[in-house]
Amino acid sequence: MVCDPNFRITSLYAGWPGSCHDSRIWRTSNLCQKFETGMCDGILLGDSGYPLTKYLMTPYLAPRTVSEERFNASLCRTRVLIEQTFGILKRKFQALHFGLRTSSEQAITCIVACVTLHNIGIERGDIFIQEDCADIDVRHCLQQAIQDPGHQDRRDGVLKRTAITNGFF
Repeated sequence: MVCDPNFRITSLYAGWPGSCHDSRIWRTSNLCQKFETGMCDGILLGDSGYPLTKYLMTPYLAPRTVSEERFNASLCRTRVLIEQTFGILKRKFQALHFGLRTSSEQAITCIVACVTLHNIGIERGDIFIQEDCADIDVRHCLQQAIQDPGHQDRRDGVLKRTAITNGFF
C-alpha cells in the first residue's frame, strides 16, 4: 500500500499471500511498472527491504555523516505514516487485525472494501486522526529498516538520494 500525508490510501496491491516479501510484491505491482516506464513521477519512501531507485528512497544502511543521519531520521518520521495507516485500518476493521478466515479471493475483496471505506471515511471527515509524530522512536524505526539489506543499490537511486541529502539535510 501507498498512502498520502492524510492517511488516504492511494495505491493497493492485495493479490499476494502474507509470506511473500514486500519487495517482490512491489516489483510485480502496477504502480512499480508505472514508475519504471515513466508514467508516474515523484518519490516514494520505503524501508531497506526495498531497492533504492530514483523514485523509491530508502535509508542509508550505515550513515557516515550528520546529513545522512538527518536524512534517515526524516525518512523514518515520514514513512511512519504508512505504519499508522495500517494501524488505523486494523482498529477500524477488526477482521484485518485478527486475520481473515476466508478464501484468498474473498480476502482480497474484503481488503479492497476496507480500504475503500477507509478512504471514504477520510474524505468525509469520519475518521479523525490525531497522532503526534514527535513521540516516534526514530532509532527503533531505523533498526527495523536496516534488518533486511538484501538488495544492491542502483546508481541512479544512490545519486538521487545523495542529491536530496546534500541539498536538504
